[in-house]
Amino acid sequence: MAESMQGLKRSHRCTEVGAAHIGQKVTVMGWVQKSRNKGGIIFVDLRDRSGILQIIFEESDCGTESFAKAEKLHSEFVIAVTGRVEARAGSDNKDVVNKNLATGAIEVRAESLRILSESDTLPFPIEENSRTREEVRLKYRYLDLRRPDIQRNLILRSRIAILTRQFLADEGFLEIETPTLIKSTPEGARDYLVPSRVHPGSFYALPQSPQIFKQLLMCSGYDRYFQLARCYRDEDLRADRQPEFTQIDMELSFVDVDDVLDVNERLMAKLFKELLDVEIPLPIPRMTWQEAMDRYGSDKPDLRFGMELNDVSDVVRNCEFIVFKNALEQGGTVRGINAKGQGGMPRKKIDALVEFAKGYGAKGLAYVAIQQDNTRKSSFAKFMTEEQMDALISAMGGETGDLLLFAADQKKVVWDVLGNLRLELARQLGLLKKDDFRFLWVTEFPLLEYSEEQGRFVAMHHPFTMPMEEDWALIDTDPGAVRAKAYDIVLNGTELGGGSVRIHQNDIQSKMFEVLGFTPEQAQEQFGFLLTAFRYGVPPHAGLAYGLDRVAMLMGGCENIREVIAFPKVKDASCLMCEAPSPVEDKQLEELGIEVSEGQLRS
Repeated sequence: MAESMQGLKRSHRCTEVGAAHIGQKVTVMGWVQKSRNKGGIIFVDLRDRSGILQIIFEESDCGTESFAKAEKLHSEFVIAVTGRVEARAGSDNKDVVNKNLATGAIEVRAESLRILSESDTLPFPIEENSRTREEVRLKYRYLDLRRPDIQRNLILRSRIAILTRQFLADEGFLEIETPTLIKSTPEGARDYLVPSRVHPGSFYALPQSPQIFKQLLMCSGYDRYFQLARCYRDEDLRADRQPEFTQIDMELSFVDVDDVLDVNERLMAKLFKELLDVEIPLPIPRMTWQEAMDRYGSDKPDLRFGMELNDVSDVVRNCEFIVFKNALEQGGTVRGINAKGQGGMPRKKIDALVEFAKGYGAKGLAYVAIQQDNTRKSSFAKFMTEEQMDALISAMGGETGDLLLFAADQKKVVWDVLGNLRLELARQLGLLKKDDFRFLWVTEFPLLEYSEEQGRFVAMHHPFTMPMEEDWALIDTDPGAVRAKAYDIVLNGTELGGGSVRIHQNDIQSKMFEVLGFTPEQAQEQFGFLLTAFRYGVPPHAGLAYGLDRVAMLMGGCENIREVIAFPKVKDASCLMCEAPSPVEDKQLEELGIEVSEGQLRS
């Protein structure tokens, strides 16, 4: 039967007890990790969020009643123990230290015990690096959250948030909240919509970001704003995405690109130094979007390893290999990567890489494997002269033992294929070290990208991004060539955050809407309040937003963003624990004037 805490107060968390407390009386509370009855003496590992502390129960010390209760203890019982701290001793009374525990040099000899709560048998053990299926752990997430590794992740996330707040406050930023029930806009990912009861037929949207409101705060003279903002996007999920997430969001007035990058570099350096004791060399390197795509096939390149893309189009232009020839004749490109030392890779593994590449749009992969005796195995050597093959290997920096892999297609396809292939090879070869942190700023993104689906140009970031002044003259003749004053901060192949200098001139903003296919009336309908605000004196401004979850994921060395979020969703955006989303009562729908058609109901 559960007992009360009345008259009892916890004096320490488990790992707050140490050698300095030997001889002192303490009261600790937590969960039973495990209990071992050695006949006349009971050892209990007590766990709280700080760690584990060993408790010893002997009837001569704690009395008959407490000892009898100690005999009944099982995993995850919640208990309160009062006892005296002493050095650990073995059977020969020599000190015995458990180096695997922070409290391994001491233990608490119990004088009293209260069982505050009992526990049923668990669906899985509370242990680090659990091998229980994630679906089961997420169904019982409140138990999964007890695991020490998950607790460490959430503590790290909390410390990131606290340090970020303090740093930005010291830099003169004001924390201001923006609304979460806002107007839906057509650009970007799909909105989550919220029906209005008092405005039948009308809907709020949950914010994908506080973008417009933080720009309005700049119009209002607040000059440096931030918030830890909850954001929502109805998009397909990946390992680093969730439908609801938290942004470290900021906006600054009277600044340009360098000012934003400077304050954020110092923020990252502070977080990594204080939380991980890792020095981030400043300034963080910068690379243009074009260079990143050409060298790595990605706008978020992983710099922990080489294997850069090489453009060999000119080298193979006159060869007779039809795959290369057709790609070049159709305005495409031929590029390759050099997997150093992998020339002996079995054909079966190479075939698996070919299949992997096909998943990213490749029709196939061409390869040359340079053997240790300098002979070559190749899928296309018979279509090239020896001189052409020598020139190709030389252009790729090929040496004895190397594996050269080539893709030929339109540039975007080749970038995608080889960019992902180099990452896959790095995973297979163990080149992705979690404690090697390589930051990069990617700058000068294209302002616009053409959407085949929509048959028009769309904003690569959002429609409020400032074009580079020297490119603006191309907006009518070659809009795809206009670069933006946009920047992403990338860490180990993951985009941590992104931002831009914003448009603050009405004529440029109106032209942007025109290029994006908005009529003046549509622009006014969707963004009228912002355009009107711009008529009353708006300062030059710029900003950036991080995914707090992604920052915590990478700092914690986690594989999946779900490991740093207390109650995450799974791939179909559902919560396995509380079973959201779920149907609602007809009465609720009637109040909102909503009718669910039969075709939308799950069978």
